[in-house]
Amino acid sequence: MKITLNNKEEEIKDVDQLTVQELLDKKSFTFKFLVVKINDKVVKPGDYKKATIKNNDKVSVIHLISGG
Repeated sequence: MKITLNNKEEEIKDVDQLTVQELLDKKSFTFKFLVVKINDKVVKPGDYKKATIKNNDKVSVIHLISGG
């Protein structure tokens, strides 16, 4: 499966689709506050285990940092 992840072409072998949570685990995104978009549509954190990423999807994973 080929996707665009954060504006970079990625190939994920041996799958036709995967959930947002599976992608986060596979790519080791561990930040507490993330914004995930699939094809410019925001995915709520409660939907990470249900929302699917398919071939040729454009995925953005943005980590939020706050400070003072």
